[in-house]
Amino acid sequence: MYVRLDDLEGRVFSFERLFRGLLNGDPMEAFRGNYNQRDKMREVRSIIASYPELRASVRNLTSFRQGAPVDLDFVVTGPDLLELAKFTDTLRDRVAKELPGLVDVDSTLRMDKPNLLAHIDRQRAAALGVDVREIADTLRIAVGGDDRVSRYYDSQADDAYDVELRLRGVDRGDPRDISQLYVRTDNPRAVNAANRTTPAPEPTLIPGLGHESGAFPLTRLDNVVSFEETYSPSRIDRLDRLRMAAVRANLAPGYALAEQARLVQEIAVDMGLPPGYSTRVVGGARELQNTLDEFLWTCALSFVCMYIVLAAQYEHLVHPLTILISLPIAIPFGLFSLWLGGESLNLYSALGILVLFGMVKKASILQVDHINQLRAEGLPRGEAIMQGNRNRLRPILMTAVAFVAGMFPLLIATGPGAEERRSIAVLVVGGQSLSLLLTLLAVPVIYSLLDDLSEFVVRRRATSGATPPSTAILGANPAPV
Repeated sequence: MYVRLDDLEGRVFSFERLFRGLLNGDPMEAFRGNYNQRDKMREVRSIIASYPELRASVRNLTSFRQGAPVDLDFVVTGPDLLELAKFTDTLRDRVAKELPGLVDVDSTLRMDKPNLLAHIDRQRAAALGVDVREIADTLRIAVGGDDRVSRYYDSQADDAYDVELRLRGVDRGDPRDISQLYVRTDNPRAVNAANRTTPAPEPTLIPGLGHESGAFPLTRLDNVVSFEETYSPSRIDRLDRLRMAAVRANLAPGYALAEQARLVQEIAVDMGLPPGYSTRVVGGARELQNTLDEFLWTCALSFVCMYIVLAAQYEHLVHPLTILISLPIAIPFGLFSLWLGGESLNLYSALGILVLFGMVKKASILQVDHINQLRAEGLPRGEAIMQGNRNRLRPILMTAVAFVAGMFPLLIATGPGAEERRSIAVLVVGGQSLSLLLTLLAVPVIYSLLDDLSEFVVRRRATSGATPPSTAILGANPAPV
């Protein structure tokens, strides 16, 4: 069932609604009756929960598909369908019971397709002279149907029609009715012995269809066939040419997808996988994990590239560390901003961390570069640090305020898709604002500590008799005499 919500402009706060409400004398119109998609999905789930016999899920149909339209797609692969169905059903029940962070929990492998198996007693069929092919053809035509047994030409319409042959639904819907069908045999005496329950003393004959005798004796189908009603899967899915069954669920508000995937994996391991079976996470959860892993590599390579460029520009090995150590300080403030703004760590906010790195690094470069210039002019380190912070406070604040103002339209956007893009603005604006004060205090302290460490290394090498490295490469910049 597809449900379409009202247009976004009529159910969220916007300045257009606020302006229209002010014109109509109702300034609270923009704040009344607002809701989002998650609120309605939660209401629908509460309604469905009152019908425990239903297996239903509330899903968001997005244009960007990575597998099934669910948040978590946990796949179990193995050779046996019955074992897969048993394992995934147990896993589904445990996940639904033990993990409140997952909703709409369901499994894909369902043994709900009814089958009617015909078991042929081959020894009895051979004794009665019944050919196995005769049994198969009788069941195929009577139950399955034959779509072209003949053709009928209508002279009035000047057209030909295929003649189909099949029992009526009332005659083929019950195994007891199907068992009363007759098949041909070549052994009349054996047929008389088998049909003891029938009142006719002689075998049933079909005139004109016999061999040399001109007739075929018949025997009932239940003399050579026994029926069994079973169930099988309506569809069989495969992954990497292995049979698979999946436990699928959506994420409840306030929970992390990576954490829930890990908990499902722990439950599967605790249940004990049979030999030859394996599990994996596919779909959006796998893409998110791959994105986070690649993002960590991106951050590591960005640190390496920044260090190489800064070391070449400063011709120094320690000052780039002073700038780069200040970057991890901004990460907790960025994550805290996401939590404070009710946003999640996704692809957009992950890119916002890289943007935040650039802003924090820029402020550190302004401080360290000016401090080095003052020390080169002859100021002691302490005075150079204090004066450098005073001189660079204004440009740092100007660039930070200008950057936050530039992100503000993205922060208050209310159009379609603004919820996804807002996370990068929340992280950058909050992270930049909260980490600004700490960065202004932390960079001078880190600069002083690393400078003391470099001077200690230089003195240690000098007292040991080794040739001290150039102070232009390791240590403080030399003051002019």
